[in-house]
Amino acid sequence: MLIAPNEELSAHAVSLNPPTAENPRGYHRLIGGSVELGESHRDAIAREVLEELGATVHDLTYLAAVENIFRIDGELGHEVVFLYSGRLDPLPATANATLTEIDGSVVPVVWRSLREDMESLPLYPTAAQSWVHDLPELESRSSDRQPEPPPKTAT
Repeated sequence: MLIAPNEELSAHAVSLNPPTAENPRGYHRLIGGSVELGESHRDAIAREVLEELGATVHDLTYLAAVENIFRIDGELGHEVVFLYSGRLDPLPATANATLTEIDGSVVPVVWRSLREDMESLPLYPTAAQSWVHDLPELESRSSDRQPEPPPKTAT
């Protein structure tokens, strides 16, 4: 799943999901989905973003693998999520943006503040919240790094 910040590093793109028994006002979920058989998790992010948003991802950076145990309308769910950060191209619109799920349903895409205290809906997977909070620091560290020189070839 992808933590995809805006250019100002003040918000990140998430899906706005409908109410459930556990979340009567709805909830936010990171962009991305399942890894298909024979596919790497890195390739899955690129494919999911292209399928769902019609966008490509730049500066894709692996962050962590997190376990997510949850309930939706009383049903127990369990997944292992590979978290990445990256920049979307193009960025979703600030209003009326949507993504298309694998089942064909259309879900709104909104910009969620990086500050958890500014949000009223929960973010899933919950383990992603600490990574979202630390994103500005992670971004500044990665922009301070010098690119590695290409490997020397034998002559």
